[in-house]
Amino acid sequence: MKKHHPSSPSESTFPYNDPDPQKLQEAADRALDYHLGTHPDPKPKTSNQVFTVIDTLDTECLLANLSETQASANAMLNDLAFDLEGSRRHVALGVAQMIDLSELLANRALDIVDPR
Repeated sequence: MKKHHPSSPSESTFPYNDPDPQKLQEAADRALDYHLGTHPDPKPKTSNQVFTVIDTLDTECLLANLSETQASANAMLNDLAFDLEGSRRHVALGVAQMIDLSELLANRALDIVDPR
C-alpha cells in the first residue's frame, strides 16, 4: 500500500480545511484551561442564599451577635405574647422561655471565650 506524501511543502496535511492559526491557538487555550483549571476569569459562584456569615469572624464576635439576636427575638415575642390570650399566649411565652434559655447558654459560652 502506498502512502501519500505531499509533493510540495505548501500542500496541507490538515485533514479538513487549511487551519487558521488563531482558531487553533484559541482551541488549544480552551483545552488547557479546561484540563488544567487555569481559566483567567472564572465565573463567580451563584447562590440562592440571602444571608451569609463571614468566614473570618472570630467566635467571640459570633457569640456576641447571637446573644443580641436572641435578646431582640425575646423582646419581640414577649411584646406579642402580651397581646395574645389563652393557649396562644402560653405558646408564645413558652417560646420566649426557650429563647431565654438559649440566650443564657450563648452568654455562658461568650464568657468562656472572653472572660471579663
